[in-house]
Amino acid sequence: MPVKIRLARGGRKKRPFYRIVVASSEAPRDGRFIENIGTYNPLPMETEVKINSERLQYWLGQGAKPTDTVAGLIKRYANLS
Repeated sequence: MPVKIRLARGGRKKRPFYRIVVASSEAPRDGRFIENIGTYNPLPMETEVKINSERLQYWLGQGAKPTDTVAGLIKRYANLS
């Protein structure tokens, strides 16, 4: 069962809010997930991204693959030392 780090959409119509989750690649986009590791809010003038870097490092070490969108968010906003 391959594991992915991806976005799960929340919020109402035309007001998106995303959770950054670790989920099975076979699970639906907004369905069951293993762990919530952060949030992404694209609407404010300055985009809000919060990522738990400890858990992110753990899951990357376990072999979880981030999607292209999440990889871009990680590259831009996560402080990985």
